[in-house]
Amino acid sequence: QVQLVESGGGLVQAGGSLRLSCAASGCTFSGCAMGWFRQAPGKEREFVAAISWSGRNIYYADSVKERFTISRANAKNTVYLQMASLKPEDTAIYYCTARPPGRSQATTQQYEYTYWGQGTQVTVSS
Repeated sequence: QVQLVESGGGLVQAGGSLRLSCAASGCTFSGCAMGWFRQAPGKEREFVAAISWSGRNIYYADSVKERFTISRANAKNTVYLQMASLKPEDTAIYYCTARPPGRSQATTQQYEYTYWGQGTQVTVSS
């Protein structure tokens, strides 16, 4: 069973930065594509960023391009989301997610992801 644990959320002022981390266990990490989604109050969960197991293929939602950076350290079984120039509309619960072992290609489609973390709250004040 794959387990994902997010950390690094918190309260930040608009224009500030945060780095989220996601520690993966129970997965052949080198074979799992990973991603981040978020859900704001009253809204559906939406795609944020995704990275292939090799790190060569990366996708971002238009709303976060050039502000957020996804990366991974396979040796540490960890994926990161560096968030900069944060805006109040970035306020949401951020979820780390992983495709099954062997599914190494990144995707923006929520249904392609099998494993989910518990989420970490990010609040951006204006």
